Amino acid sequence: MRLLIDECLPRALKRPLQEHTCRTVQEMGWSGKKNGELLSLAETEFDALLTMDQGFEHQQNLSRRRIAISPIVPAALKALGVIGLGQVVRIGN
Repeated sequence: MRLLIDECLPRALKRPLQEHTCRTVQEMGWSGKKNGELLSLAETEFDALLTMDQGFEHQQNLSRRRIAISPIVPAALKALGVIGLGQVVRIGN
């Protein structure tokens, strides 16, 4: 899968995603682009955008977009609410 990592996320996120083709917004030269413009650029080259922005579905009409949006931080926060000492919680499984 071709993944674009939003500029609000650390570049180091590429490491655990090595099985995918990952680029950052910064690497693509798209820093500072507004969400609509970023999606238009991204959907021509990527399958999914990883972001911590939880408002994409409320800010953008995604029904005609050719890219998936994955707001990964909400899932992490949910896991933090239930994790116990000595446990491992995998997000997305």
